[in-house]
Amino acid sequence: MATTKGTPTTGLWAATLGFFFGFASVALFGPTSHQFAGPMHLSASQIGLLVAVPSLSGSLLRIPFAAWVDTSGGRKPFLVLLLLSIVGMAGLAVVTLTLYPARLDHALYPLLLILGLLCGSGIATFSVGIGQVSYWFPQRRQGFALGTYAGVGNLAPGMFSFLLPVALSGFGLGTAYLAWLAFLVVGTALYFALGQNAPYFQLRGAGSAREEARSEARAAGQELFPAGSAVDTLVHSARVWRTWVLVLLYFTSFGGFLALTAWLPTYWLEYLRTSTVLAGALTALYSILASAIRVPGGSFADLIGGETTALASLATTLVGAVVMTFSGGLALSVVGVVLMAIGMGVNNAAVFKLVPRVVPHAVGGAAGWVGGLGAFGGFVIPPVMALFIRGGDAGGYATGFIVFVALAAVAILAALLLRVTPLSAVPAVERQPETT
Repeated sequence: MATTKGTPTTGLWAATLGFFFGFASVALFGPTSHQFAGPMHLSASQIGLLVAVPSLSGSLLRIPFAAWVDTSGGRKPFLVLLLLSIVGMAGLAVVTLTLYPARLDHALYPLLLILGLLCGSGIATFSVGIGQVSYWFPQRRQGFALGTYAGVGNLAPGMFSFLLPVALSGFGLGTAYLAWLAFLVVGTALYFALGQNAPYFQLRGAGSAREEARSEARAAGQELFPAGSAVDTLVHSARVWRTWVLVLLYFTSFGGFLALTAWLPTYWLEYLRTSTVLAGALTALYSILASAIRVPGGSFADLIGGETTALASLATTLVGAVVMTFSGGLALSVVGVVLMAIGMGVNNAAVFKLVPRVVPHAVGGAAGWVGGLGAFGGFVIPPVMALFIRGGDAGGYATGFIVFVALAAVAILAALLLRVTPLSAVPAVERQPETT
């Protein structure tokens, strides 16, 4: 029997570190994009696009790169995405150190968009890590493992909400980008040193035949195995209707998480007239709570099941969204946003507890669809909420939360459908793909 490297624990923490550093790669770009507006004479819509492009690439790249996990394991796609992020961050460091602000010109706007898209590659590591961790762990521990992975990794935006003002005031924009670049390079080096594929992929990479690799990997404790090529896993997971239900659930909770992380600073400032410091602190509270609670949320899903956990968490999200819709004061809004953070965070954990169970032979493909299209909510939801702010009426900031009321209500119905339709009722063609 060939020797394989790593353990489920080291696989989990290596992927978590990689995702944390990858997510951190965009923590500087969005909040500082407005600083390019004056020197480059950008319109509000151009700034809005600049802020959004990392989320766009970070969501859509999840689909093909997550499917790649099913053919080679997570290590290669993870490193490619981190290296793309380094290229984007290095480009921004050069631009801000050498051209900002006096030599910046409107003609450089397309370059900034491209660099922002490259930085967004770091967010796409999420779905790659989901597949990598899933193949390391048995089904009974998927909730814990994936909750820990996503919960700790998603702490990056909240933590950097505190560090960013210090970095900008102490070092300036160019040096801050250089520091973030160094941080990203260190994180990539750590992942390169620690990250290992699950046993099956290591054995296949060493030249073992498919069935021999499966047999030896099973003996090493691996339970999940891929169906075939990246295209196979995308096609197979797309044929399973439960995949699309999970996309809807994740669009509501994780897409909503990304949307509110961007939306809440303006909500606190414009609607409730808080100070900038308080607005940042309250946004960080939401972001950190929604991320950290994924860890116990995953264990909770292991205990009572993913469907039940999803229903309870979506109901909590719905209550929080109703509170936010009708809130006119700071205290009530804090209660509402805390409820939404708890509901969204736990539902995020429940969804990825369900992915390996619902589509066990195409985990990477399913994780790509769910993670990619679900995260697309971060790009779509804020403009829809902005439609409620007409003629400068600040009350629209509260009314806009009706979007989350509607999303949560529809997601609850979808989760109920999952619960009342047991997997035993799924046609065999959906449960076991054809292999070649």
